[in-house]
Amino acid sequence: MDKSTSTILLKKLAANYGFANIGIAKAEFMEEEAHRLTDWLAQGNHGQMAYMENHFDLRVDPTKLVPGAKSVISLSFNYHTTLNQQDPEAPKIASYAYGRDYHKVLKKKLKQMLAELQEKLGNFNARIFVDSAPVLERDWAKRSGVGWVGKHTLLLSPKHGSYFFLAEIICDLDLSYDHPIKDHCGTCTRCIDACPTDAISPEGYVLDGSKCISYATIELKNQIPDEFQGKMDNWMFGCDICQQVCPWNRFAKQHQEPDFEPRDQTMEMSKKDWEEITEEVFFDLFNGTPIMRTKYEGLRRNIDFLKKEKG
Repeated sequence: MDKSTSTILLKKLAANYGFANIGIAKAEFMEEEAHRLTDWLAQGNHGQMAYMENHFDLRVDPTKLVPGAKSVISLSFNYHTTLNQQDPEAPKIASYAYGRDYHKVLKKKLKQMLAELQEKLGNFNARIFVDSAPVLERDWAKRSGVGWVGKHTLLLSPKHGSYFFLAEIICDLDLSYDHPIKDHCGTCTRCIDACPTDAISPEGYVLDGSKCISYATIELKNQIPDEFQGKMDNWMFGCDICQQVCPWNRFAKQHQEPDFEPRDQTMEMSKKDWEEITEEVFFDLFNGTPIMRTKYEGLRRNIDFLKKEKG
C-alpha cells in the first residue's frame, strides 16, 4: 500500500476511534524546540518539575524512542463538557479531571487502533504515548497542523478550541506529512490578562510553570507559597481560566466519551462537603481519575489553603 493510501486509512481509523483531529510530521531532531526547551529550563520555569530536565535527548529526537522512526502521528481527543459543579462556592476542579484517567482511556483506544492498523498494513514498529514519556507532544501537534500554540501555551484548533488531550504514535511507517497552520491569536490578550498569578509572559507564548495554579495544586509537593494567597480563584485541582476566556473555545463542543463523564457525587458536593472530605471518601470518589495524582494529602493541602485564603 502506498503512503498516500496508508495515510488516508490511518486518518479514517483515528476518526472511527473518536479522535477529533490527526496530523503527521516527519520524525526528526527538533532543533528549534531543543533551543526553546533549553532556555525555558535555564530560566527555572519548570519549578520543582525536575523530570522536565531528564531524558533531554529523547524529548527532542523521536528516533531515539523508536529506532528507524519515520513519522510522528499526533492525535487530539475532545474532553470539553458543559457540566459544572453545582455549588458555586465549592472548590473547583479543572474539567479535564472530571472523569476517568485519560491516560488509561486513550491508551486503550490507541492500542486497539494500532492493532487494527497493523492487521491492514502489515507489521511495523511503533510506540504509543499519552502524556507519559519524554515526548514534546504540543510541539509535534503544532508541526503536524493539529493546531497552533496559543499565547497561553496550549494548543489551539480553529475547529475545536483547546479542550482536548494529545496523544502520539511514533512509527517507522512512511506516511504523507501535514504542515503547520497559521497562528490565529492575533492581538488578543485575554488569557494573559485573566491569569491571576501572571504565569503567562506579557507577550504570551511563554509560561512560568512555577507561577501556574495547576502547578501549585498538582505538581508542587511542598506547601503552596504565600505569593499564591488571594490569587487561586478557588481552584483546588488544576485551573481552566486561560481556556475559559479564550474566544476560540466558543467552538468547543460537548465530548461524546462516556469515560469522561463525572460521577454525580463529585458535581453535587458542597463547599462544606469538600472541606470535610475524608481519605475514605477521597478514594471512593477519585480512584481511577486524574485527581489521584495529588493524593489525599495534596488535595487536603489545597482545600486548606483556599480556606485560609478566604480567612
